[in-house]
Amino acid sequence: MRETGRTEGKIAMVTGGASGIGRACGQRLAEQGAVVCLLDRNAEDGVDAAEALGHRVSFAELDVQNEDAWRGAIAAAVSEHGGLDVLVNAAGIFMRGPEHNPETASLEDWRAIHAVNMEGVFLGCKHAIPAMRETSGGSIVNISSVAGLRASAHAAAYGASKGGVRQFSKSVAHHCARRDYRIRCNSIHPGSVETPMGQHAMRGVAATLEEGRERYRKGIPLKKIGEPDDIAYAVLYLASDESKYVTGQELTVDGGIMMS
Repeated sequence: MRETGRTEGKIAMVTGGASGIGRACGQRLAEQGAVVCLLDRNAEDGVDAAEALGHRVSFAELDVQNEDAWRGAIAAAVSEHGGLDVLVNAAGIFMRGPEHNPETASLEDWRAIHAVNMEGVFLGCKHAIPAMRETSGGSIVNISSVAGLRASAHAAAYGASKGGVRQFSKSVAHHCARRDYRIRCNSIHPGSVETPMGQHAMRGVAATLEEGRERYRKGIPLKKIGEPDDIAYAVLYLASDESKYVTGQELTVDGGIMMS
């Protein structure tokens, strides 16, 4: 039986919570005692996710690119629950293909990817820090990618945005530590994961989804595609007090890709 109560009494917000990694994070945090607000611009799936995950989980519509929406969402969480202890920035978009290389990528696509993947993380951290500072501190977990650690010619903008998440997470951690805010910030770098976004990536390299999966599997030392829970359990550790001495770090959860 798994240990329970690892996030008991904590108030958590999770972006990208309607599906995939974000939904899995919300589920694991809630079952370990946290009160969780899932945030996503996909309201239909977000409501369904919250209803499926139980009474500890609620949903609020949020476009992570909108600073006023961030202010409102965090203010609502603090007003309703008395504070904010955990923020998981899991929202993201992905573009890959020959047209997304550094020579031919469009400025429009570059800006779209960075607006969600990088600016969304920036805004979440910016407005979570004051809320956490006013209580007892907290933990920010930003979902980056192995694409933020290694080059990818056909996903130049995506890789750059995820590399930015990695570096910005360290800046947040340093800022908060120097000011004794008791706020930790870390990034997680997933490899290939069986999510809607992951399946989109797999379809982009082969004629069928299963062929794409097989191609991805061959490049993974453990020879398997990750599951959302593989990332969610890493988030759970960083959100809990078990990681109280961990900040400014990058945790790679990738089946061994980055060791080769």
